[in-house]
Amino acid sequence: MASYLKTTPDAQGYFGTYGGAMLPPPLVPHFKDITDAYLRISKSADYINELRLIRKHFQGRPTPVSYLKNLSDACGGARLYAKREDLNHTGAHKLNHCMAEGLLARHMGKTKLMAETGAGQHGVALATAAAYFGMECEIHMGEDDIAKEAPNVTRMKLLGAEVVPVSFGGRSLKEAVDSCFESYLKQADTALFAIGSVVGPHPFPMMVRDFQHVVGVEAREQFLEMTGELPDMVAACVGGGSNAMGIFSGFIDDEGVALFGVEPLGSSSNLGDHAATMTYGEDGELHGFRSILLKDPQGAPAEVHTIASGLHYPGVGPEHAHLHRTGRATYVGATDTECLRAFYDLSRREGIIPALESAHAVAFAMREAPANPGKSILINLSGRGDKDIDYVTQNHGFGENLR
Repeated sequence: MASYLKTTPDAQGYFGTYGGAMLPPPLVPHFKDITDAYLRISKSADYINELRLIRKHFQGRPTPVSYLKNLSDACGGARLYAKREDLNHTGAHKLNHCMAEGLLARHMGKTKLMAETGAGQHGVALATAAAYFGMECEIHMGEDDIAKEAPNVTRMKLLGAEVVPVSFGGRSLKEAVDSCFESYLKQADTALFAIGSVVGPHPFPMMVRDFQHVVGVEAREQFLEMTGELPDMVAACVGGGSNAMGIFSGFIDDEGVALFGVEPLGSSSNLGDHAATMTYGEDGELHGFRSILLKDPQGAPAEVHTIASGLHYPGVGPEHAHLHRTGRATYVGATDTECLRAFYDLSRREGIIPALESAHAVAFAMREAPANPGKSILINLSGRGDKDIDYVTQNHGFGENLR
């Protein structure tokens, strides 16, 4: 029987009823070119070998799996482990697909990489890839996120990227995508829009998942080597969902491994106070694909809130919507307060400062551990928190009010 990854999505980019490519006519030929180029070179030994060399000698892969003994002891119950994508070059999982997209762009004869970013990790990673391949780089970022994630803005500029502030609407990730698509329409002949998650029109949900598959492959092998068995539960934060699909893909054919996506529950269940798409959303279309999204009373994509800029999106990748509908993955949430508590606890107990996005998955594991004695939970620690420390300490101190 063919594996899940060999059969999903279908040729039109659908994961069950979700996905596809709803594009303005001028972009149709460009996305066909991207699809054709990816399907051709992704099976090429030359492309695969060059990407492996980049991952080993530039990115520093493989990243390790760490046993979180102190946090496990403090929580009681399950044993907690972390796949350390925070140790990937640039500090997050994003470089896994950015270097691959840069390599794809070079093979297509493109001279520029462009993208949206929320927390700035994708922007930094793409600016890094552009510098590596000698390309121009244009990054669109909401003004609210620029203020919140200032260290990453500085890094992008140091790497040579043009950072385009987005001042309309919610001035965050959704608007950054809108702005970048508009700019890309004028430059599609020479630029590649390197979408930053498993979202957008086909082939990007498939491509980004495939490029992030390295996380799941490594994690599965490493966990077996460390413990002699597979984890009982695998958890990752979900905004668009690239880090989650990366680690899920390594275990998706293992029926005994439960997969958990952790969404941002924000500050309340009121619309506009969270970004919990699976929990409160409904079917719809956004940014050229069909998935589950949060809608306002008029049916438009809703304003969302989360302490983590990288999860600040009113939709979710179509593959996550499919896994939710089929029941292969379970989607739960963590509040801003739970996220902050996990941020401080992992920092103090393990010497690992996580990104606020990743801290949502840590919060889930801390919450579930006491009820699961004898089991193991593997977290995808998708990024480090250097970018968040100024924001967290200026607004929440050093966690005194959360103890």
